[in-house]
Amino acid sequence: MSTTNENSAEEKYRLALDYHANGRPGKIEITSTKPCLTARDLSLAYSPGVAAPCLEIAKNPEDVYKYTAKGNLVAVLSNGSAVLGLGDIGPLAGKPVMEGKGVLFKRFADIDVFDIEINNKTVEDIVRTVRSLEPTFGGINLEDIKAPECFEVERQLQDMDIPVFHDDQHGTAIISGAAFINACEITKRKHSEVKVVVSGAGAAAIACTNFFIELGVSRENVLMVDSKGVIYKGRTEGMNKYKEAFANTTKARTLSDAMKDADCFIGCSAKGLVTKDMVKSMAANPIIFAMANPDPEITPEEVAEVRSDAIMATGRSDYPNQVNNVLGFPFIFRGALDVRARKINEEMKKAAAMALAQLAKEEVPDDVKRAYGNEDFSFGRNYLIPKPFDKRVLTRVSPAVAKAAMDSGVARIQITDLAKYALSLQERLGQSGSFMRSVRSRLPGKDKPRIVFSEGSNTRILKAVSIIKAEGLVEPILLGSKKTIQKKITEAALTNLDDVTIVHAEEAPYYEEFANEFYVSRQRKGVSQSFAKDQMKRGNYFASMMVKKGMADGMITGATQNYPECIRPIMKVIGTNSPTRAKVAGIMVLIFKQKVIFLADCTVQMNPSAEDLSDIAISAAKLYRRVMQAEPRVAFLSYSNFGSNRDEGATKMAQAAIIAKKKDPTLIADGEMQADVATNHEIMKNLFDFTSLDKAADLLIFPDLNSANISYKLLAQLGGATPIGPILLPLEHAINIVQRTSTVDEIVNMTNLTALIAQEIKSYKETKANKHL
Repeated sequence: MSTTNENSAEEKYRLALDYHANGRPGKIEITSTKPCLTARDLSLAYSPGVAAPCLEIAKNPEDVYKYTAKGNLVAVLSNGSAVLGLGDIGPLAGKPVMEGKGVLFKRFADIDVFDIEINNKTVEDIVRTVRSLEPTFGGINLEDIKAPECFEVERQLQDMDIPVFHDDQHGTAIISGAAFINACEITKRKHSEVKVVVSGAGAAAIACTNFFIELGVSRENVLMVDSKGVIYKGRTEGMNKYKEAFANTTKARTLSDAMKDADCFIGCSAKGLVTKDMVKSMAANPIIFAMANPDPEITPEEVAEVRSDAIMATGRSDYPNQVNNVLGFPFIFRGALDVRARKINEEMKKAAAMALAQLAKEEVPDDVKRAYGNEDFSFGRNYLIPKPFDKRVLTRVSPAVAKAAMDSGVARIQITDLAKYALSLQERLGQSGSFMRSVRSRLPGKDKPRIVFSEGSNTRILKAVSIIKAEGLVEPILLGSKKTIQKKITEAALTNLDDVTIVHAEEAPYYEEFANEFYVSRQRKGVSQSFAKDQMKRGNYFASMMVKKGMADGMITGATQNYPECIRPIMKVIGTNSPTRAKVAGIMVLIFKQKVIFLADCTVQMNPSAEDLSDIAISAAKLYRRVMQAEPRVAFLSYSNFGSNRDEGATKMAQAAIIAKKKDPTLIADGEMQADVATNHEIMKNLFDFTSLDKAADLLIFPDLNSANISYKLLAQLGGATPIGPILLPLEHAINIVQRTSTVDEIVNMTNLTALIAQEIKSYKETKANKHL
């Protein structure tokens, strides 16, 4: 008896630890994401189970990162003494800002936040409060604390064992620093020779100045101006030790004096302080960062009236080059937390600025352009720094910050593979990165699948092929006029496509052969020889024939044509791989943050019969196994649950499930059932414990095209799912149709998935052939 009880206690202890433990390293799952639906769950989440992690942490304090959310939890803390441009409005009035900042931390870097508003006003009280929070948080983001108190607060807290970062100071400094790096490159200036005028002497202004000096600006070349005028050696009025650090020997006394022949203006002050005459007096190609919020020291329109050579940045989103702190704090903290840094030091800040500056020089993805009204961005005077909605900021800035933390000795965790870490960051914001990484990882380095693009002159296709070529996993073939394609390659500056294979149908040596084969296969279906030749000049017909004849392993089409225009040629040239079933179906893959679901048929068959649905399910299950390397759980969907309604539509789905399991006894399938039952195993288990599904379904079969098509589009638009597809099945070859609205990234994803399917089909055929030897 005692042995049984002892084992039971040990088992309970282990279960409690498992419940409270985070996921894999670098992937924090706070306790509230764990199930708490039953009495058992409650006993693990709280008393008595919670005692187990408490005891482990008491033995080893570092285990707090293993059993709690501390490692992914940041405090956004403010006393409301300097809220935006509103001044000292108090902690309650400042709370919306802190809550908003918490949203940005989560949205852009998957960091959990508690906003903390405090009534403390003195440095001593603020410092005491922050120190008392160290056991709870992995980092502290100080916010909207007025100068000069904010400097002393942050200075005194640097000996804490977690990073403390005043974003009003350093966030603005880092982002403007990145813009400054690129502005100097464009205007061909050396940092050490740039003459800088700083308007303002508060937290942001002083931090920007210090950071620019870290970037190489000479302290002697800086003139700081506050409400009393230029800060010069010997001035006594309105001075403090922080301003004194920037006092220079100069005859300039006003902002107007300081601006004469200045190369760069940094504004962290107030609306309208800079005049057109001041801008006129600046050096050639002036750099003007007017960052006062909500209205800048001078507007871009006003500058443009007197200078055509100026480079402008502001704090506003309705002008180019917005210096927005959201480009910094989420990603800086992400990198710092993931190496468990003790502080955020100058090396980490500089690494963040350098990473942002470098990213601005890369081509901007379509989804970023779409987020900004399809505006075209390219590195230059009007695009110095990336946009906040560029997902690559996370995968560039956070690894750079993490590396700087490790190199400078403030990290307690070492990340040995930064490239792998960057890929893992994509997973934090969704499964799509992980899913496509899995697909890419299974493509061979040698014997690359050859994918032909029937719309080879389309600009999106060319940009996608440029990425595919750079990845080196797929061999692309472009179909179209060589002259037209090469011209577009040059216009888009896609230099890595100089040696890409281009095939012009009419000039191809096998054009006549293709046309004749098409004629022979369709001569009893109204196709003449001249008509066959005309059809074979078209991209979809010729590309389909290339795949059929083994000159390509797969095909991508659809970027410029509607769905029927694409599928008809494919079916006429290729057909299905089934001698008895001539119908094809379109499978959509929906990638949610926590799961991947396949839906069918979303694009082809209007009202499939029970027999058709069984074939769709079997084909989709084969695809699922190939792509996911797992066994799917298949649900045949209806408004009815297991005979609760007996109309024709419901019974069709029940019959389809029966037929599918007869055709493929290994298939784990059931139906008919409602969508909530299919996707929620708790509901399924509680209401229908007889079902053959042992977990929530991940392959959903819809009764008709209307319901399937509407569902996948609703889930993509409202449910936060990333769609990939449609994937056409059952075909003997890997041929897929992208949507006309597909972005470059979506075309790349579809191409890699098509290449994987082509590889799997080839492997299957080789295995089958070997069995017959």
